[in-house]
Amino acid sequence: MRISLFLGGGADSLDQLVQQTVDAERDGFDAAWFGQIFANDALTVIALAGQRTSRIELGTSVVPTYPRHPFVMAQQALTVNVATGGRLALGLGVSHGLVVENMWGMSYDKPARHMREYLTVLRALVQDGRVAFQGQDFRVNANLQTPGATPFPILIAALAPAMLRIAGELADGTITWMTGVKAVETHVATRINEAAKAAGRPAPRICVGLPVAVTDDEAGARERAGRAFTMYGQLPNYRRILDVEGAGAGPADVAIVGDEASVERQVRALASAGATELLAAAFPAEDDAQRSVARTREVLKGLIGNV
Repeated sequence: MRISLFLGGGADSLDQLVQQTVDAERDGFDAAWFGQIFANDALTVIALAGQRTSRIELGTSVVPTYPRHPFVMAQQALTVNVATGGRLALGLGVSHGLVVENMWGMSYDKPARHMREYLTVLRALVQDGRVAFQGQDFRVNANLQTPGATPFPILIAALAPAMLRIAGELADGTITWMTGVKAVETHVATRINEAAKAAGRPAPRICVGLPVAVTDDEAGARERAGRAFTMYGQLPNYRRILDVEGAGAGPADVAIVGDEASVERQVRALASAGATELLAAAFPAEDDAQRSVARTREVLKGLIGNV
C-alpha cells in the first residue's frame, strides 16, 4: 500500500504549501494530495509545487465538478500535468448538496448521472483530445490540443453504490474520506472492484483518506479528532458511510490514532481490507502541535514501502 499525505494543514501561504510538498518528497512519501474547499485552487498549487519537485505524485482530493465544465477541467488538468512532468492525479467529486445548492445556487439533481456524463466527456478529451457527446447534462463537441500533454489518472470521490459503480466502470479509482476499515472492505472495495472487473478494466486504486495521529493518549486524541473533524459527521454523504462503519461517534471512531505499534496495525488493517493507498491527514493530538505531527510523520515515513 502506498503511503501519502494530505497537505495544507498549518500552511498560511502558497509558499508554505509548496514547501510542504518539497518536504513530503524529501521524506519519501508516494504522493501529496491537496483539498479544494474554500481556500486555494488545488491545481494551481500543484502546478507551482511541480516546479520544485521531481518525483512525488501530486493529486487533488477533490476538485468539485459542478462549477467547472469538463472541457475547462480537461484543459486545465492537461496543462498542469505538463507543468508537473506527468505527475498529476486528478481527483474529482460532486461535493455536497449543501454547497452546490445553498452556496453556489446550482442544481444538485441526479449527481450520479452528472458524474457519469462528466467523466465520459473528460476522459475522451484527456485520452483522445476530442469528444462528441450528447447527454442530458452535457452536450459537447470539441477538440483539445495541449502541447506535450499525456493522459493521467482520474479518480472520483465515491461512497454511495452508484458512484462506486461509476468509479469502477469509468475512473481509475476512488478517493474516500472518513471511511473506516469495515466500510472499505465490505462496501467500497467490493463494489468498485466488481464494477471494474465487469467492465473489463484494470483493478482500481482505492485511496483512503483518514485523520492520523501517533500518541500515547488515544482517548484524548479521539476526542480532539471529534472536535476538529466534527462537520464531516454531519454531512449526509459522510454520515452514511460512517453508519456503514458503525461509527456512532463519527470521525472520532474512524481516525487512526494510538501509539506507534497501534497505528501501524491500523494501517496494515486498511491494506488488508483493500485500500491501495493511505492519504494521511496528520493532526496534532497534543498541545505541542509541531512535535505531535512530527511524531506521526516519522511513523508514516517508516511505513513507506513496508505495507
